Amino acid sequence: MSIDTLEDLYLEQLRDIYSANMQALDVTDAMARAATDPQLSEALQAGSRGIKGGIDALDRIGKRHDEDVGDGHCKGMEGLAKEARAHAIEQSFGDDAAKDAMIITQYQRLVHYAIAGYGCLAAFAERLELDDDKFALKDCLDASYDGDRTMTDLATGGINEDAIA
Repeated sequence: MSIDTLEDLYLEQLRDIYSANMQALDVTDAMARAATDPQLSEALQAGSRGIKGGIDALDRIGKRHDEDVGDGHCKGMEGLAKEARAHAIEQSFGDDAAKDAMIITQYQRLVHYAIAGYGCLAAFAERLELDDDKFALKDCLDASYDGDRTMTDLATGGINEDAIA
């Protein structure tokens, strides 16, 4: 498919972030199960709920445009998800706090991809005067920022310090 207009780019990026969310959901669920700190596990479960909310919002946006947003594959998130599995789930750790610190690291990498994607999409929607889309995408962006801040708070609130030992 040729991308000739901002609308074409917008629709292509909706498919990209949808695929990214599907992949991020799978690995986030796995990291929630792997986390040893109960607050971290809870935060990751909340992150999964947020990702599902984003998927639902993207489905609704796609329907407004008669677009199958599930028809795409995000290679960027494929790499991030693969790295998250390798470093946070499959990696051997001698210390639970170090494992949890790595889980936070990998989750934040996933979230930063979402922040970039939702931010661009919200800006595109604004320029295309798609107000309903813009508001939904900004909600997804805000939720992504909230998830990132939660992980930073957990890391700086004790997990990183516990991992020093």
